[in-house]
Amino acid sequence: MLDISAIRIPVDQLDGTLRTEELSLRKAILHRLRIAPDDLLSVEPRKRSIDARKKSDVHFTYTARIALRGGANAERALLAKLRARRAEKGVRQSTDKPFGLPAHFGTTVASRPVVIGAGCAGLFCALSLASAGLKPLLVERGQDATRRTKAIEHFNETGELDPESNIQFGLGGAGTFSDGKLATGTKSPAHRFILQTLADAGASQEILWDAKPHVGSDVLPSVVTHILQRIESLGGEVRLGCRMTDMGVSQSPSPHVTSVTLGHRGESGLLVEERIPVDNLVIACGHSARDVFELLRNRDVTLERKTFAMGVRIEHLQSMVDRSQYGPFAGHPTLGAAPYRLVAHLNNDRSAFSFCMCPGGYVVAAASEPGGVVTNGMSLSDRAGTNANSGFLANVFPTDLPGDDVLAGVELQRRCERLAFEAGGGSYVAPAQLVADFLQGTPSTAGGNVVPTYPRGVRWGDVTTCLPSYITETLRGSIPKMNRQLHGFETADAVLTGVETRSSSPVRVTRGKDCRSVSTAGLWPCGEGAGYAGGIMSAATDGLRVAQALVDSLS
Repeated sequence: MLDISAIRIPVDQLDGTLRTEELSLRKAILHRLRIAPDDLLSVEPRKRSIDARKKSDVHFTYTARIALRGGANAERALLAKLRARRAEKGVRQSTDKPFGLPAHFGTTVASRPVVIGAGCAGLFCALSLASAGLKPLLVERGQDATRRTKAIEHFNETGELDPESNIQFGLGGAGTFSDGKLATGTKSPAHRFILQTLADAGASQEILWDAKPHVGSDVLPSVVTHILQRIESLGGEVRLGCRMTDMGVSQSPSPHVTSVTLGHRGESGLLVEERIPVDNLVIACGHSARDVFELLRNRDVTLERKTFAMGVRIEHLQSMVDRSQYGPFAGHPTLGAAPYRLVAHLNNDRSAFSFCMCPGGYVVAAASEPGGVVTNGMSLSDRAGTNANSGFLANVFPTDLPGDDVLAGVELQRRCERLAFEAGGGSYVAPAQLVADFLQGTPSTAGGNVVPTYPRGVRWGDVTTCLPSYITETLRGSIPKMNRQLHGFETADAVLTGVETRSSSPVRVTRGKDCRSVSTAGLWPCGEGAGYAGGIMSAATDGLRVAQALVDSLS
């Protein structure tokens, strides 16, 4: 097999269908390699990106994997011909690093592993453990995709929050209702496996080669349901609407996990608890499971503060973003809604950045605790919404936090969320401000052309009252710098909606290189909530990493 990179295809050659894409890619490869059509057995796209550096020449760039008639001998002969005419650049033998799930564990273990949290990290950890024959118990405090969707819709309509099943909690975790962006800045042989698993579960096949893949919040509920069913088919057990209420730790001869207590609401509405002996407990609870952080602290598990980010959601018209990114090609159906990724560094060593940018998307109500407003963003699979939105955030460093409480970051998040609730007037209405007013330091009294999409509605005012001054001043100083990267970012009636506090965990559950807690044997911190991931792909990768380490420890 050969990999060919930098294959250029003009925008107008594609119409958005996979058939046209396949034909155009095949034609471009034949032209570049100067081989006969019958010699090209197969073409597999491996990466597709949009090159919009020159607005007058926006085009797609591909990497593809091909197979030739004649196999390895034909490949070597072709490479020799390309070298002879100095045309071998971008053509090489395929060299993928193999990835596989742990081998099936043939012996009986004393107790099955328990995985807390069915977000990306927990799902892929449980899938790996189930494939190894360990029959894990996967526990998720929220509900299945259908009931969770109904709970979110009910909250959006009425303001009645279910603290156990919402945008943060439930099957698939917070990522299920946050567009399902799969881009990552890390490299791992596991990435291809993760993408293939999602595609096999119902995501578009395009995620296998798109440089900025996404699934869509309308498709993800079905995808995570299929993965859950696969875990069960491999012998795993899944309990939804069930949460960890306690963890037993023995101090003799050294601290180690002995049990986990699980609780669920019975038919009477009362809490029903069950204590289960356990030797290996994976904590993949997500960044919003604050009660889990408190429980771990109370059981003397080593935790540490970590850097996290807070800010607001910023909304612009998607048409403005398209024009800025694609110039005269803006609106071309093949390109779709344009994304952006921005960062601005200030002279005071602070920075602001865009986060979880949702083209053609919507700002969502992401509260998980009563009396607190939290925002996030999502897009549907078609990304056809009128607005673009993104987290607009600045870092909170451990040194910014008072005292020595390891959970001081959690308390800062909570305080800002409550201030936003009060600024919105209650009922989970969010405070909002126009960019022009934010820059001038004056409260907003009305909106403009950009209509806020936050589902509970907004109350115009001053978002700076809800956030620390070092955050708001960093955001204010970054807007002109970002406007130079994305013309129109400083649009006067762009909307800032507060507050976005849950971009990452403010806590790390400290673990060693073997993925085990440094303080408590049998405890395996995992994923974003534990402080070891920052998105769907990295969380899923960490879930696989922890599962492999756990299996290795048993072997």
